[in-house]
Amino acid sequence: DHKQQYGVEPICRVLPIAPSTYYRAKELEENPEKRSQRSQHDDFYLNEIKRIWKDSKCRYGARKVWKQLKYEGVHPARCTVERLMRQHGMQGIWRGKGKVTTKSRDDQKRADDLVNRNFNAHRPNQLWVADFTYVKTLSGWVYTAFIIDVFARAIVG
Repeated sequence: DHKQQYGVEPICRVLPIAPSTYYRAKELEENPEKRSQRSQHDDFYLNEIKRIWKDSKCRYGARKVWKQLKYEGVHPARCTVERLMRQHGMQGIWRGKGKVTTKSRDDQKRADDLVNRNFNAHRPNQLWVADFTYVKTLSGWVYTAFIIDVFARAIVG
């Protein structure tokens, strides 16, 4: 911005970079075909990655984008796809990150452990334990309770 006022060399001295670095960057800006092969490939791959990622409504992660590229006949390394997506802030939907439903507090009373953590049974219907969980459905979160026979390790209710 201040090249006309101060000149390139004095600005480069203040910014501690070599003037040749500035001139090389300007030359590559004007002649993109002189850039490294990796840089040129990255531009091509990046355009393809962005297209596939946007076509998937920003849902695909690096693995699915990479597989789609291979299917279309473009064969970058998977780590290249991962690197370019990370550098440009593209990521897919994360699965497995569930809803946090409990926040443990030390001042709250917990249910008593009536079996003293001994989950062994020698016959059916000797010991039942209960648990509950939640499942995400189209209409929202559904909480479900289970009664499990410890001997058979099967849900009985």
